[in-house]
Amino acid sequence: MSMSDEAQDIRTESALASEVGTEISVDSDVDEESVLELPASLPILPLKNTVLFPFLLSPLLVNSDRSKKLIDEVLLAPQRLLVCTAVNNDTEESPGPDDVYCVGTVMRIAKMLKFPDDSYRLLVQGLARVEIEGFETEDPFLRGRIRKLAETGDGDSVEVTALVRNISQEFGALVAESSRLSDELQVFASNLDDPSKLADLVGSNLEFDVAGKQAILEKLDVPARLKMVADELVRERDAKRVESEIRDKVQDDIGKSQRDYMLRQQLEAIRQELGEVEGTQSDADRLREKIEAAGLPEEALKQATRELDRLDQMPTAAAEHGVILTYLEWMADLPWAELSEDRLDVAEARRILDEDHYGLDKVKERIVEYIAVLSLKRDLKGPILCFVGPPGTGKTSLGRSIARALGRSFHRISLGGIRDEAEIRGHRRTYVGALPGRVIQGIRRAGTRNPVFLFDEVDKVGSDFRGDPSSALLEVLDPEQNGTFSDHYLEISFDLSQVLFIATANVMDPVPAALRDRMEVIELPGYTEEEKIEIAKQFLVPRQVEQNGIGNIGFELPEETLRALIHSYTREAGVRNLEREVGAIARKIARRVAEDGLEGPTVIEPAALADLLGPVKFEPEIAERVAQPGVAVGLAWTPAGGDILFVESTRMPGKGALKLTGSLGDVMRESAEAARSWLRSRTDEFGVEPEMADASDVHLHVPAGAVPKDGPSAGVAMVTSLASLLTGRPVYPDVAMTGEITLRGKVLPVGGIKEKVLAAKRAGIRRVVLPERNRKDVDEVPREQLEGLELEYVGMIDDALRHTLTPPA
Repeated sequence: MSMSDEAQDIRTESALASEVGTEISVDSDVDEESVLELPASLPILPLKNTVLFPFLLSPLLVNSDRSKKLIDEVLLAPQRLLVCTAVNNDTEESPGPDDVYCVGTVMRIAKMLKFPDDSYRLLVQGLARVEIEGFETEDPFLRGRIRKLAETGDGDSVEVTALVRNISQEFGALVAESSRLSDELQVFASNLDDPSKLADLVGSNLEFDVAGKQAILEKLDVPARLKMVADELVRERDAKRVESEIRDKVQDDIGKSQRDYMLRQQLEAIRQELGEVEGTQSDADRLREKIEAAGLPEEALKQATRELDRLDQMPTAAAEHGVILTYLEWMADLPWAELSEDRLDVAEARRILDEDHYGLDKVKERIVEYIAVLSLKRDLKGPILCFVGPPGTGKTSLGRSIARALGRSFHRISLGGIRDEAEIRGHRRTYVGALPGRVIQGIRRAGTRNPVFLFDEVDKVGSDFRGDPSSALLEVLDPEQNGTFSDHYLEISFDLSQVLFIATANVMDPVPAALRDRMEVIELPGYTEEEKIEIAKQFLVPRQVEQNGIGNIGFELPEETLRALIHSYTREAGVRNLEREVGAIARKIARRVAEDGLEGPTVIEPAALADLLGPVKFEPEIAERVAQPGVAVGLAWTPAGGDILFVESTRMPGKGALKLTGSLGDVMRESAEAARSWLRSRTDEFGVEPEMADASDVHLHVPAGAVPKDGPSAGVAMVTSLASLLTGRPVYPDVAMTGEITLRGKVLPVGGIKEKVLAAKRAGIRRVVLPERNRKDVDEVPREQLEGLELEYVGMIDDALRHTLTPPA
């Protein structure tokens, strides 16, 4: 395919037809005679390494922005005409007027495909030779004045007839000898009556360089052009003949090399039989021993034996020798029959899990259950677990801890950013440098057939023209199918049913439904403040003390300091930033020890945090509240845990319009409309004059406008904000709320209750209004976190407003 501007290769027309993209329909039923009425100027498309000829169909690949702008403008014109001319130098920049030949071909765009990588594939029809008389513009693309060139010479002379006959015969012979040219070309050429078109067709398919093909294009005298093509055709046939002779000679040499190899092998065997020399072990014999010891299943053993026999008969210098050798090395090194001994002591496994992680009881219980069942049924297939939770909650390290508790090997595969299916299934051996996929590579590194595999960040998998890795994971993560997992490189089945697969994700929304259905999802909702303090005491502080070499000075972070650190310097569901801040404190102390000779004990008080870490990064959200009508506090769920958000509304003279701002999604906007409609239907009950609602515009805003927000759970907060604005009754300063509303005044349940309640606790909220049907979800919240919180359950909006609005004055 010819490529414009940045073109580096030539591809065939059939490639264009076989590729898939977004097709822009172009009517091809344009009368050629009408097209030949050329305008005075046309856009000019420079082509590298390519010369296009009149009357021929040619594919083009357009990548550069400059060329795509040109194509977009040409498609708007009725005739869709442009001039294609070859670049006359090796410039790497966008070609200018001095970089192109002055003779080119007027082309008509017959078809265009737009592909996902934003490139254009075109099919263009050559119409006429033209000369570029001058350039009108260079930006955004070249446009020039053109003049149609008329052909000269007697097309019916005896000389032309002889040349046409000679070219047809020679070209037919060349097509028969060349694998590069299709047989259809010879048929097409033999049916051409026009000598000019025959010269162009044959010249475009000869192995000319750009300058040679340009010379044919610029030759207006038809007999002279035919003579030029005939001479080059003879030269190319002679070159093909010499190439064939060289190829035959090389094949004879290879045959002689194979004969010599066989004789040397026989001579070596004779010498060994006579005891004259001690023969060294060949690669085939060495691999045969390894494969026999590897315990391959029957299917794999047949495949390996077949490849071993081929290796035995193949000379070392053969190109395929290394390919087969590498394949057999992989076959011999895989743990076909190796199973590690599981640790089936339930109490010991629980101790190891508790030693490595604090909390996470759901996950630990699931692993203990698996070990218990495994002790009773040894052929149990491995479960497919998926840990879903905010960053920093210990999902990845938990996989390593599970492997330690089971006494198995551990292997982690990061799926973030993977877009090629071959990363999972491997490449076929026909490709140079082919290897198995990451799954088989991980099995080889683990050394056993039952390791713990962690697919990290399964929600970050992408897809493109190379395939969809998520689809390849369907077989890996399906207990009913992974017993016969097929890697493209091995081309035989490998049993993955004994592998314990664990996947991790921050959110499940991007994970395809089919893949999600194959996994047992276990949510890690985030740590409470008390859990963070315990994790810091047991894990984070000791680790940072050891890493920074301050274990001998009595370094200590009291509970009050950790609490202040959590409140004022971190805002997360996990503990990653907390450990980062603890590490920063440890480094400051290490510097003082190194520079000033600081000696212990060193106890960091809360007042010292500002000196060590700088100003407070997060002020308590309670400080942002204002006691004025129209402001309510909602509760939100985010991938990093729960958070509070403010809903503000104000009123101004107008015509009853509602304006919404704050990067609100469609669902959230609909909740605001529902809240306003419900209030307008109840104006009498709230003592609001209908005229005031009709003559006022309301503006509802949710701060942090740069953060997109969506979901129905802010419905109660929105209706409370609007009710407070219209009635003039402020919202209680210590109350937060969540819940979806309906036009009938009902409050519906929402998700993320645990995270939202914990967020309210962190922000200093005293009362939380929740939907009645979410009462059961509060059981997931630790009892100590509910101390000091008053939970109000409501089923109707009227009930919610009684708990949120202050009494009328």
